Amino acid sequence: MKILTFLLLLSALLFGENMIKIATYNVENLFDLKRSGHEYSEYIPFTKSNWNERTYKIKLHNTAKVIKDIDADIIGLQEIESLQALKDLRYTLKRMGLYYQYYKIANLKGTIIKVAILSKIPFVYTTEIAVQQSYRYRNILEAKFKINGEDLYLLVNHWKSKAGPESMRVVSAKKLRKRVEELGKEKNIIALGDFNSDYEEYKLFKRKRKHNDTGGITGINHILGTINYKMQAKEAKIEDGDFYNLWYDEPDKAKRFSYIYRGKKEALDNILVTKALLDNQGIDYKCGSIHTLNKPYLYKGKSLYRWQMSWRKPRKHYGRGYSDHLPVIAEFIY
Repeated sequence: MKILTFLLLLSALLFGENMIKIATYNVENLFDLKRSGHEYSEYIPFTKSNWNERTYKIKLHNTAKVIKDIDADIIGLQEIESLQALKDLRYTLKRMGLYYQYYKIANLKGTIIKVAILSKIPFVYTTEIAVQQSYRYRNILEAKFKINGEDLYLLVNHWKSKAGPESMRVVSAKKLRKRVEELGKEKNIIALGDFNSDYEEYKLFKRKRKHNDTGGITGINHILGTINYKMQAKEAKIEDGDFYNLWYDEPDKAKRFSYIYRGKKEALDNILVTKALLDNQGIDYKCGSIHTLNKPYLYKGKSLYRWQMSWRKPRKHYGRGYSDHLPVIAEFIY
């Protein structure tokens, strides 16, 4: 491992290769301590649920510990309640030695939880993409960066959960694909987040009739085109407008997961890229770099060590645990 690290560093010095690390992480319900009237009942502050200063600080610390271990240059976050919660997380990270100067949350729509970005790299701009007016759909957060003179677009997603049918995720996928067409199919575009869809959702949801209301069509596989490129990145020849799912660049299928539901592993969190990030020109995905943060402390037995609460009502916070999702990370060179 030391020899490999030395060779990578030597290569970077000789050939001038620079790298940025980009990640996505569903932090599982980071709520602040202000009453907005829209909280989940167990996150109404200063009630019998124990959501108070003590448990909030533990949640912030535990979430920050994970993000610090990732140490991404840019990280897309899901399930952030408010700008205040994002600022508190950013402050906690700063106290732990990781400073994100740039930050943004998608707060134009009053959904209960939202997507956000923390970045060490300045934004050219940020904007929100409204999927639909309905509060059942969360806005997509778009950020543009300038990397070594090239434009890079990041689109942070959190699609409808499996409480809703596939047609709802198809709506989000169509909006995302339309945005790619507006930006330009030849652009460097990364779409990441909690898609609530496995990288091979078209296989899994056939067994779930309540989800399959689309005749077998899935948002992530069919609408975004990822079903066409089931090979490693160096072999993929992407068509204009399609996305390549970086999970296919992980050769070990057993490692392609970010979520565990009733003992079954799924990759609900994905990082998707357009063809421009696989063309060996300018900014490019670093082949073989897709992975999860797979630290032992993120597990409890064979399950993920999610934020712990009682199941008996009223539900109470125990003040321990992390998230029900693993972070997903990829590296890009320029």
